[in-house]
Amino acid sequence: MVLRKSSKFGVVGLVAAAMAATAFVAPAQAVPERPDAPDTAPAAQGHRATQRAMDAAVRAGHTPGITAQARDRHGVWASTSGVGDRTTGAPRGKNDRFRVGSITKTFVATVLLQLEAEGELDLDDTVDRHLPGLIRGNGNDGRKITVRQLLNHTSGLFDYLADEKYVEKYMRGDGYLKHRYDTLPPEKHVGVALAHKPLFEPGAKHSYSNTNYVLAGLIIEAVGGRTYEAEVHDRIIEPLGLKATTNPGNSIRLPRPSSRGYSKLFPSDPGRIDDITEMNGSQGWADGDIISTTGDLNRFYNALLRGKLLPPKQLKAMRTTVTTPNAPDMAYGLGITRFKTSCGMTLWGHGGGMVGWLSLAVSTSDGRHQLSFSYNGDWDEGSMQRVMEAEYCA
Repeated sequence: MVLRKSSKFGVVGLVAAAMAATAFVAPAQAVPERPDAPDTAPAAQGHRATQRAMDAAVRAGHTPGITAQARDRHGVWASTSGVGDRTTGAPRGKNDRFRVGSITKTFVATVLLQLEAEGELDLDDTVDRHLPGLIRGNGNDGRKITVRQLLNHTSGLFDYLADEKYVEKYMRGDGYLKHRYDTLPPEKHVGVALAHKPLFEPGAKHSYSNTNYVLAGLIIEAVGGRTYEAEVHDRIIEPLGLKATTNPGNSIRLPRPSSRGYSKLFPSDPGRIDDITEMNGSQGWADGDIISTTGDLNRFYNALLRGKLLPPKQLKAMRTTVTTPNAPDMAYGLGITRFKTSCGMTLWGHGGGMVGWLSLAVSTSDGRHQLSFSYNGDWDEGSMQRVMEAEYCA
């Protein structure tokens, strides 16, 4: 699940291509020394522009606070900006756990590619082979859609988070506040999508749809015979020692340490900010439910891009991209995005969001220079691009 702002729908789900590339210009003013400044001096000096970009985003009101970690040849740099609790004024923590949203999709794609490497499925299998009869109606046909097309968003299936009635009930205003503790099974999300006609014939083009990864999670369960959560844990979380990474199930709480999450739920009252920290984790599931930290995300993408999770064939398939409309500096692979910075660097990773949270995790192609960061407010993806550009281009 990835969030954007829309004057029509308020907070809705869509692709992280909302972060269309813009060059970052670092603000001229100096940033005062902070008590939580990183203790690795060489690395800290190399990330001053990133810190300035974070501080600028907070000062401009793009988010209450930010937590970030970068890893490069100088070591690990972890820092924060702004507050984690608007009521008490407590700062964001360097080890905060947060809802990563659609970064979950890279975990899901990795599991499916591991299953392919083990001979349990083929990327060109139809959805119907593993979920017989599930995708039918209104012109939708699982016999024509492949697993690959789910993972690179070329299936043509409608995004359930673009359904206006769903948004009104579960994503915006009083509807969200009333229903945020509801348990929503994945089949409900599929049903919302199937009430709409497909956007195009499978394979014709790319259109980001969270529905694709709900189905990907169901395929993991059908093929592996276990829950999607168990497969992610045993194949990725446990082997990599991602001790702060969890699937929440239908729990409503964030594990500690964590900050509060905030959202502007009411388009008619743009100055209103609600604390929405508690929500039922099932409302994301395989399209965006994972809870993690910046450190764990960096470890995950480091292992993935350096070939520790996938054989060369499957990693190549993951990094085989399709073009993303209206985003010439981005392309989408299998659960992973290729970004091109203003200074010509190629990065791989994913953006994500849940109500109250925005996050981004990116890495150089060799996995040696990484950046992950989290906003505890969901109303401004645009400034996240500036933080990324500051880290790699300033």
